[in-house]
Amino acid sequence: MQKIITTIITLAVALGLASSVQAGRGSDGQLNLLYWQAPSTMNPNLSGGTKELEASSVVLEPLARYDEKGNMLPWLAEEIPTVENGGVSKDLTSITWKIKKGIKWSDGSALTADDAVFTYEYCTNPDTGCTSTNYYKDIQSVKAIGSNTVKIQFTVPKPFPYATFVGYNSPILQKAQFDGCQGAKAQECTKQNFYPIGTGPFKVVDFKPNDVIVFEANPNYRDASKPAFNKLVFKGGGDATSAARAVLETGEMDYAWNLQVEPEILSKMAQAGKGTVVSAFGTAVERLMVNFTNPSPALGEDRSEYIGGNNNRNAHPFLSDYNVRRALSLAIDRQILVDAGYGQAGKISCNVLPAPAIYASTANDECKTQNIAEANRLLDAAGWKRGSDGIRQKGGVRISILYQTSTNSVRQATQAFIKEMWKQIGVETELRNISASVFFGGDVGSPDTYQKFFADIEMYTNTFSGTDPETYMSNWTCKEMAQKRNKWGGNNMPRWCNAAYDALSAEMSKTAAIKDRIRLAKEMNDMLMQDYAMIPLIHRGGVSAHSNSITGPRMNEWDSELWNIADWRRK
Repeated sequence: MQKIITTIITLAVALGLASSVQAGRGSDGQLNLLYWQAPSTMNPNLSGGTKELEASSVVLEPLARYDEKGNMLPWLAEEIPTVENGGVSKDLTSITWKIKKGIKWSDGSALTADDAVFTYEYCTNPDTGCTSTNYYKDIQSVKAIGSNTVKIQFTVPKPFPYATFVGYNSPILQKAQFDGCQGAKAQECTKQNFYPIGTGPFKVVDFKPNDVIVFEANPNYRDASKPAFNKLVFKGGGDATSAARAVLETGEMDYAWNLQVEPEILSKMAQAGKGTVVSAFGTAVERLMVNFTNPSPALGEDRSEYIGGNNNRNAHPFLSDYNVRRALSLAIDRQILVDAGYGQAGKISCNVLPAPAIYASTANDECKTQNIAEANRLLDAAGWKRGSDGIRQKGGVRISILYQTSTNSVRQATQAFIKEMWKQIGVETELRNISASVFFGGDVGSPDTYQKFFADIEMYTNTFSGTDPETYMSNWTCKEMAQKRNKWGGNNMPRWCNAAYDALSAEMSKTAAIKDRIRLAKEMNDMLMQDYAMIPLIHRGGVSAHSNSITGPRMNEWDSELWNIADWRRK
């Protein structure tokens, strides 16, 4: 028998068919991924961090997702519902998804419409602290119509009804596993949060928070020949530079994510010939988030909390002054930041919504040119006078900023540059960096997460699934403010609240014409930018690297970078 197998393989090689003969689930051994920002949970609903979304995406799946060009693809669903195929009602108030038959969870049980209904109920329970609630807005009901059909009824017509259960931000949980874990008990379900049962190509077999995750091939995955790897090791920790080195120079790892590394260092590493750097531009913007609330520790439980209607009674002592916020932006030379930290993988951005190109506003281009003189003039006119130490103050309040971000060499260099730029306008800056695993983690007990925002300014990047910005731009509505009552699960970190902005968001959710959606998206972006709710810095291209021994990675800035990991192979 062995001779026969050997003969078949020999003939296959001669005919160029060896890869087909050898293909099969687990045939390529172990795949090693290095995500230097280590995940703290495998439940993406309890952390807004990209690292958790990436890790969980190989286990938990949505009904549809996006490819590397931003095209929406049916995933667990049979097809993308549209008005033309009857999946979206003509009045745009409902969408009906049909789940592919025969899909199983990794424990062998069947995926059903009840799982989707449960996921909706889990995430919309106000006590859960779900970080993706904005993917479930304007919904009246989610119902199972039989075992494989899910109908979502909206409260308003939805010209773009593809937020719920679409993309890696909104995957489906197994009802049987998570029932009893919704609401106040969500954070307590450690086993479920660390070891979710999924429909994806891999299942979790060992999870060590902020360290390493070990996966094995899902024995019940819907394609019997996939994944090619029987084991997946997802290593966290370290830094971006060492992650790049592990793929490009030493060849220890197969894939390294988010290589926020100085361009000249990355280029030199790539010359070793062991790996390939891949990059793509999507919607990522490195930005400064401005805290509109008071982060003083003296406030106790009211620290960084928005208190009171449209008039915040816990306003920030100096960042609540428009002139201060605008001066901080004007003082920054963004081209220096691009050149020093990003090279070809960065562009100056004056918008939080830089892409797709049709949505990019040109109304905020003032930020492209540093203007120290105007920044100083604004502060002088607003009564912020320099003290004997050169730091501006008014009414006993000094403009002294605690500026935090995650630990990373490029980010620390950016902080240092900005500190010197702000010094020129009489602003004192204390720099703080926090381990990325903690900063982007979902631990509600930690004071150091970006959601808690116990600082004046914080810097990070985030993106959104797909190419339509409706859900993303709703992040900064009043109800999305991260605060105690939602366990800091909201997406509005600045705690910026504007009724006019909320009205634009509501209007966009029911606007069909693309020209009007473009207008609304730009208006929302401009409102944020011109009130300096955040200060954009750099439109970042995603940069990662994979070993030359791996085929299949297709860099994706519209969904998880691991979106097609079932297709990856060892050469």
